[in-house]
Order: sequence, then structure tokens, then C-alpha cells
Amino acid sequence: MTDTPADDFKIELRSDVTVELVKSSATDADVLFAARVSTAGEQSLDELKKDPERSKGLINFLMRDRHGSPFEHNSMTFFVSAPIFVFREFMRHRVGWSYNEESGRYRELQPVFYVPDASRKLVQQGRPGKYVFVEGTPEQHELVSRSMEDSYLQAYRTYQEMLAAGVAREVARSVLPVGLYSSMYATCNARSLMHFLGLRTQHELAKVPSFPQREIEMVGERMEAEWARLMPLTYAAFNANGRVAP
Repeated sequence: MTDTPADDFKIELRSDVTVELVKSSATDADVLFAARVSTAGEQSLDELKKDPERSKGLINFLMRDRHGSPFEHNSMTFFVSAPIFVFREFMRHRVGWSYNEESGRYRELQPVFYVPDASRKLVQQGRPGKYVFVEGTPEQHELVSRSMEDSYLQAYRTYQEMLAAGVAREVARSVLPVGLYSSMYATCNARSLMHFLGLRTQHELAKVPSFPQREIEMVGERMEAEWARLMPLTYAAFNANGRVAP
């Protein structure tokens, strides 16, 4: 993370993302309640804890045979700070997700921009559907960092000029690039999160290969870590059954 001076303002350059679990109502017991009501009616939490192996087996059965609705009776809300291009990919996930993003119409957007670090693979080889990413050269990394920083500086300077001239924020924001950081609250349930993870992360246990952009995968990895802590039996069943959402 670096600060770069430009006239009377600075831009901040980041290569990371922020993911925080703000609140949750999500446990493995939520899955068991929902599943067992169809055969046993209402049950208490104590009854659900009596036979942990049976509970584990039921969750695995539901996952394996793709009985998906019991995995919807829970909720997780995340705060996410990431480049705008990551959010544009997020919005393709509509079922079981709710979003509220900061607005460039109502607030002045802050000069925080994305520049990939040295670990980011830069070069795409192959054709769509059969391509891989490989390491970039030091010269390519230097070009990317310098070009992005120059572009961000010019864009944010222009944005500030328009604001100073009295141009509405909703108009002035048009010059800002998708590398600008935004923030949002994203709420989902375990089933919708599993679908997201199946598409937006690469994993050795996945039955279906996925080729996510690295930046949204970074968000997915952090969400996955929080979810694994909240619902360990469900998470284990997800991995044991090929990371395919039920």
C-alpha cells in the first residue's frame, strides 16, 4: 500500500481486499432443523445434539443428493472492500444474495485504487476455455504499476476538477476507472455462498473446474474461511462432495 502525492491530494494504492463478517445467524443446527421437520416435526436443539454422527450423516446425505433448501435457513452478512471490477462480477450472483454498495451519487469517492502486487500472474496463454495465467516479467509488472498509477492520478485529478467546478457527483464519477475501491454489505445464505464458491474459487477437491479472476477469488477465500468456522459440518460435506452447491 502506497500513497502518491498529486497536486493537493494523494491516491492510495492497494493490492489486497477486505472481507469482514459483520453478523451471522448460521449454524449446522439450522440445516438439521429444516431437514428434520419434514419427517419428525419440530425438534429442540438438545434433541439435535443427541446423536452428532447422525447429524453429520444427514448433512452429508443432503449435500450428496442435492436436497438444497435446508441450507437456505441461515444468514451471513459481510462487509467487502474491493475494486469495482470485483463488484461487477459479484452482481452476476443474484439468487440468495442481497447487496448495498456505497454510492458515488451521494458521497465523494475516495482515491483508493487497485494495483496488483508481484504475486499476481499477468500473462494469459491459450484461448478462452483453455487458457492459463503465467508469471509476468519484472518489466511487465513495472509497466502495469506505472501505467495504472498514471491513469488513476489523471482520472482522479479530473474528477476533483469537475467537483470543484460545481459538477454533480453523479456526473463527475463517470471518469473514474473500475480499479477504484468501493465497499458494500453482502448478505447470503450457505446455499448461495456454496454456489458462489464453486464458481469463484479454485480448489483441488472441486469436481467441476473453475477459472475465477484472482481478485474475486481473494474475496471468496476470505468468505469461505468465515463460513467454515460457523458451519463446520456443512463445510466438510461441501468439500467431501466435490464443492458442488446442492
